[in-house]
Amino acid sequence: MHDHFDLELLLELVEQKQLRKLKAILCDMNEVDIASFLDELPPEHLLVVFRLLPKGLAAEVFAYMEDSDDQERLINALSDRELRDVLNELYLDDTVDIIEDMPANVVSRILRNTDPSTRSQINQLLNYPKDSAGSIMTTEFIFLRPDDTVGQSFDRIRKVGLDKETVYTCYVTRSRVLEGVVTVRRMLMSPYETLIGDIMETNLLSVNTHDDKEAVAQMFSRYDLTALPVVDGDDRLVGIITVDDAMDVMEEETTEDFEKMAAILPSDKPYLKTGVWETFRSRLPWLMLLMLSATFTGVILTGFESALAACVILTSFIPMLTGTGGNSGSQSSVAVIRALSLGEVAFSDMLAVVWKEIRVALLCGLCLGSANFVKMLLVDRWLLHNPEVTVPVALVVCLTLAATVLCAKIVGCLLPLGAEKLGIDPAVMASPFITTVVDALSLLIYFGIAINILSL
Repeated sequence: MHDHFDLELLLELVEQKQLRKLKAILCDMNEVDIASFLDELPPEHLLVVFRLLPKGLAAEVFAYMEDSDDQERLINALSDRELRDVLNELYLDDTVDIIEDMPANVVSRILRNTDPSTRSQINQLLNYPKDSAGSIMTTEFIFLRPDDTVGQSFDRIRKVGLDKETVYTCYVTRSRVLEGVVTVRRMLMSPYETLIGDIMETNLLSVNTHDDKEAVAQMFSRYDLTALPVVDGDDRLVGIITVDDAMDVMEEETTEDFEKMAAILPSDKPYLKTGVWETFRSRLPWLMLLMLSATFTGVILTGFESALAACVILTSFIPMLTGTGGNSGSQSSVAVIRALSLGEVAFSDMLAVVWKEIRVALLCGLCLGSANFVKMLLVDRWLLHNPEVTVPVALVVCLTLAATVLCAKIVGCLLPLGAEKLGIDPAVMASPFITTVVDALSLLIYFGIAINILSL
């Protein structure tokens, strides 16, 4: 976790108050590693170490800190002048990200220590929906005019570029309307008297401020982008999204999907920073729901109690059938959820998805059923006591196995597609929920086949 720096050495220097030596080491470290180190510090040492950092480095480290509680402590402990120094060095989108995690009193102090222009831009970004492209964009970008020359444009980049998030990609606007894009590389390869309008690329990608941020993040991966312009309803350029922000969105969405697939309410805190009580509250609701829904399994078993009494040996195969069904459904659901998140399938592809899963299920069911039939005749014979019932019982179990796999895979692909259509996160329809549904179906299939073949 700390491969790039010696955590024990740094902590020892803090304890021994060798601040000059500590500062020298920190100034040679990457800002991400410094942020990781600060996250490991006890609260009483946090401010002391942070104040050792040069102003520019301190702002970058502050933006990379993962623990919002530590960021809040620093904001409350820093003087107004120190806080302004940090905020002035931060990119606008980083400031907005920090504000979103802070309580109202801390937000008020941050806004008090920003200039009116910055405060207005922050409020504008905060007004965008949380899951929109506008919420993750930055307004700190370089725009050029199509009638300017390359030489004039370089003068502009030198003048304003230091405070912008990126200078490698510049956007060409006329009356704020986005007309094209030009890279610094293209400009360097062109004579200084060339007009920007003659070398700009007009076939460019852009997104609207209200587009879904997850879909926007996928565009970075699909088109291999480093930055993406954001326009309003009138095609006016209002901001850009950079690849680092897109990666943060992808990480956030992936983490959220994994938590939902494991039946955990999503959390935005690191695992070790999340308290026991908070972890308990995030897990209990789903566990309670799944426990109550699993009562259907008990109701089914009670309903077929006489059948079980007539052929007790059927009970021993229930765990294998329900487990195989749950695993089969989970395989399909995870594959479909991933395809939905990548935009590879949609609800309109339901018939194609179901047809594919049916064919896969028939192949899987045939192989599993055949293998299990042989196993029962050779290995499980001792469980059956009476050789005369070995083949009928094996037939019941294997037919149930094949039918359960078929039903599980159909359910596993349909539930995420249905959730997507209803506007529910498909990740909710993952392993725990599908397993519960498939358990009930597998028992109904099992006893239905058993009653007909064994005449129970």
